[in-house]
Amino acid sequence: MIEIIKNLDFSPLYISLKTGIFATTISFFLGIYAARKIMKTKPGTKAVLDGILTLPMVLPPTAAGFFLLLLFSRRRPLGIFLYEQFDLKVIQTWLGCVIAATVISFPLMYRNARAAFEQIDVNLIYAGETLGMSDFLIFWKIVVPNAKPGLLAGTVLTFARALGEYGATAMLAGNIPGKTGTISQKIAMVIQDGDYLAAGIWVIIVIFIAFVLIVLMNLFSGKNSYDEKW
Repeated sequence: MIEIIKNLDFSPLYISLKTGIFATTISFFLGIYAARKIMKTKPGTKAVLDGILTLPMVLPPTAAGFFLLLLFSRRRPLGIFLYEQFDLKVIQTWLGCVIAATVISFPLMYRNARAAFEQIDVNLIYAGETLGMSDFLIFWKIVVPNAKPGLLAGTVLTFARALGEYGATAMLAGNIPGKTGTISQKIAMVIQDGDYLAAGIWVIIVIFIAFVLIVLMNLFSGKNSYDEKW
């Protein structure tokens, strides 16, 4: 086992962590922005937009990957535009990993952000308006700090989902060792080769990362908790 660990190629871990960080960063800001905007829309429009943004969470990842594959194919308008204007190729590249992970994990950030914003006491917002604060300052100085536990939970869940993404990534970015091969794809590949020991090592690594994330989330979200008084 020690020999296997010494010869282990850690590029899937590096690619997965890099993809997870980028996808989480993008989802964090887009999720907050979308949650803020949709909360201000009319009920009917809100229901439709909410359904569209949440759809990747309930779709099979391979189905989402299929739509992304069609969207970014170099035979499609968007794929042709990106390649000809910016020399960007999405399919079979690390950029494809980031896009796939972002699309799949984004609903978790959006749903958690929206739920956190909806629980904010509106009197705090009214107080900010009374003090003459702009909407921008009210949002970042009052709303976001009070929604911190929900935003933190959404961030951790988003990162965990992006880290473990498999279906959409395999469809859009493929499994190129050292380039687009993530941990999930590596586990599937070594299992197909019958190397259950290597697969077990990768599973332990994933479990360890997930456990650390959950512990950190509980520690940070519990800083302002008053459970010990009850």
